[in-house]
Amino acid sequence: MEDLSLHILDIAENSVKAHAKNISILVEESKKKDLLILEIMDDGKGMDAEKKAKALDPFFSTRKERRFGLGLSLLEEAAKTANGRFSLESAPGKGTKVVASFQASHIDTKPLGDIHQTLITLIVGSHDVDIRYTHVTDKSKYVLDTGDIKSQLNGIPIYSPEVIHIIKKNIIEGLANLRR
Repeated sequence: MEDLSLHILDIAENSVKAHAKNISILVEESKKKDLLILEIMDDGKGMDAEKKAKALDPFFSTRKERRFGLGLSLLEEAAKTANGRFSLESAPGKGTKVVASFQASHIDTKPLGDIHQTLITLIVGSHDVDIRYTHVTDKSKYVLDTGDIKSQLNGIPIYSPEVIHIIKKNIIEGLANLRR
């Protein structure tokens, strides 16, 4: 995976497969602290201690369509390579929380990537799941909450082209404002 947005997409898709109804994604960028943090949390079925221990093994997967589960192990390696940390918390019936931190200025820190496309892919592909995306910088904060959006749509599907167009524009503008 060439950028962090693909890791976010992979983990969020795992959350959907774990029957999560709510996924929270946090991206925190701090130039002052020289830190980039990714946190993905869900209320899915979670993992017992045995599955959690195996989850970082690249040759373990609960998926039937493939025998490899590279996502978490690659993210863990990316974090550690960039002077960061990785943690995985999970319990049956409680959901899962993945946190990866990176030294932002480290030469091996992967770029964040195309976050707006990652979010649009998640919204369209998992429209029955509420996704809360929060992006924090030293100066500003952007929040997208599909639960709030759905409550204002009066029955219009969130995945309709018109709504997706508006959401995409909002994400692009919101993220651009973080950089100003």
